[in-house]
Amino acid sequence: MADKIIDPVVRIQAGRIDMAAEIAALSGSGQVGAVVTFSGYCRDEGGRLEALELEHYPGMAEREIERMAREALSRWPLLGCTAIHRFGLVKPGEDIVFVGCTSAHRQAAFDGASFLMDFLKTRAPFWKREHLIDGSTGGWVESRDTDDHAADRWHKL
Repeated sequence: MADKIIDPVVRIQAGRIDMAAEIAALSGSGQVGAVVTFSGYCRDEGGRLEALELEHYPGMAEREIERMAREALSRWPLLGCTAIHRFGLVKPGEDIVFVGCTSAHRQAAFDGASFLMDFLKTRAPFWKREHLIDGSTGGWVESRDTDDHAADRWHKL
């Protein structure tokens, strides 16, 4: 039997992410033995953050995330792959990102989800700017070297 081609689920949306619905959608198959998810949330940065503004290039962002998700599907025996990222103003405590991967066995699901999240942090075309409690707007948030180092490990495998 030929391998079934799996299309990843990729969305960029303004509204909150329904984590339970996304996990249910990923785990519906009787072949699934593992579901690994990551949910990222907006921090309040010590009580100084009113909201985080997230901007992206519509169309380009979806294509880049889909390309990364397809790479994860080609590297590991995944049965499903979902990546959802928010844009707009996100308040502390609200979700920003959801990544989920399924496989017959746990390690592939862990690796696929970790790979996808590392590349979302470093390659997805998103920009973040802080809106502070005092009413001021901060500058655009710079990427972190730690995120780049995390993504670099996948080039070595």
